[in-house]
Amino acid sequence: EAKPTHNTNTKVVTGLESIAPLISTVEETPEQITTTVQGTIPSWINGNFLRNGPGKFEFGNTHYNHWFDGMAMLHQFKIQKGQVTYMSRFLQSDTYKKNSERDRIMMSEFGTLAMPDPCKNFFQRFLSRFEMIDCWHKTCPVTSVYQVDWSKFIAVNGATAHPHYDPDGTAYNMGNSYGSKGALYNIIKVPPEKTGSNDTLQGAKVLCSIVPANKSHPSYYHSFAMSENYVIFIEQPIKMDLLKIVTCKIRGKALNKGIYWDPNQETVFHLVDKHTGEVIPMKYYTKAFSTFHQINAFEEDGLLMLDICCADGGQAISNYLIQNLRKSGEALDEIYNTTDRTFPRRFVLPLNVTRDTPTGQNLNTRPSSSATCIKISAGKVLCQHEDLHGDELYEYGGLEFPQINYSKFNTRPYRYFYGCGFRHMVGDSLLKVDLTDKILKVWHQKGFYPSEPVFVPLPDAVEEDDGVILSVVLTVSQDKGNFLLVLDAKTFEELGRANVPVNMTYGFHGTFSASA
Repeated sequence: EAKPTHNTNTKVVTGLESIAPLISTVEETPEQITTTVQGTIPSWINGNFLRNGPGKFEFGNTHYNHWFDGMAMLHQFKIQKGQVTYMSRFLQSDTYKKNSERDRIMMSEFGTLAMPDPCKNFFQRFLSRFEMIDCWHKTCPVTSVYQVDWSKFIAVNGATAHPHYDPDGTAYNMGNSYGSKGALYNIIKVPPEKTGSNDTLQGAKVLCSIVPANKSHPSYYHSFAMSENYVIFIEQPIKMDLLKIVTCKIRGKALNKGIYWDPNQETVFHLVDKHTGEVIPMKYYTKAFSTFHQINAFEEDGLLMLDICCADGGQAISNYLIQNLRKSGEALDEIYNTTDRTFPRRFVLPLNVTRDTPTGQNLNTRPSSSATCIKISAGKVLCQHEDLHGDELYEYGGLEFPQINYSKFNTRPYRYFYGCGFRHMVGDSLLKVDLTDKILKVWHQKGFYPSEPVFVPLPDAVEEDDGVILSVVLTVSQDKGNFLLVLDAKTFEELGRANVPVNMTYGFHGTFSASA
């Protein structure tokens, strides 16, 4: 049933352009093709910009129902000396191979019931849905596309597409494990890669396991946060009904029917010490919200600042069915207006809470911060966020796909983050937020849909925003009118664009790897 979004500041939108072509199957471009550059692409950018997202939604006369289900397509933009080449391939996953062999959907996915297959590999697929090419490799040419099978290394199903890295190369990720007693959330630690070793997961171990509030209804998560000393897991009220999911085949129901939003449950922040693997006994609670992506987290003066993109509702997953995204006219407007907007927020978590810490008073000592954190019992702190934006962001439909200058400022105090504005079901603007005054810098052109902005630092950068933003921009109004956009990260002015003469689908995530 259609309900308006919770946030009273969000605008009801009408007259949205149909974006069906951006959610339609496209062909691979397996050989590198040249692009036409307009303006200037700085010659110091030297490397591969890799992107992923769904690129195929049908096999034969069977089709997928959910946007997250489309077969992953990997895109490579090779940037050298001011020139750009493009190529794309489908990820050769088991699902893709099996579906291709039979020219029909053989494997169950998130929103699609595939007969005659059981849902046994559902968790694997769903929890690694947005997998970057091989997100543990810093670099990887599109030609050697393969998936990492976690279960060979650790008894964990799937892993998020958003690992975090320490400066020394140690990687952290999360995955679930399932046993007779239900689910566990596992934090995984992978030591830095040994030179010359092909085994990227060598030495991977489960740092710790967290027991879900309800073991048979664990929370869905897409990513997690990390500060200098802690991994922060956000247990949100998007729940997975394991019994429903495991029996979906028998009941003839699609898998996402086993995933639901429970607004009566609070969201819980769990802190894990990265060095000892200890789960901190103190739990931090806040009102129900849903999140896909974190912005940053850092520690200062005994407090942990946790910056995340949050929505007050949890309906987004169910609204992103392919049939909804392909709607047009008033039906499309209604889908948009009933999808929760996402906004950047900061939670402040006090780290040194002891038995002697008084209850009932705000423990946030930061003078410039309006967030609150109040100890209400021996093991519980209640947190209320502060907004990391001004009213201007409501005009742009909120912000998702956040990115920062990760290599220099992840886990540290920082000033800027970037993201997509959402005045449509996909991003329709690029935004830069300055945390000192919450003022926005904006790139927007009507009828163009930019993807996640990726920050690439200048080789000899002095300031946090010395560098460029890369984003793939799509349009439905002109055939093959897509391009790679390069913005000056400081001014947000366009430096150049590389026009790509192929049709693409709207994708999720990207990463830039500099050439040696």
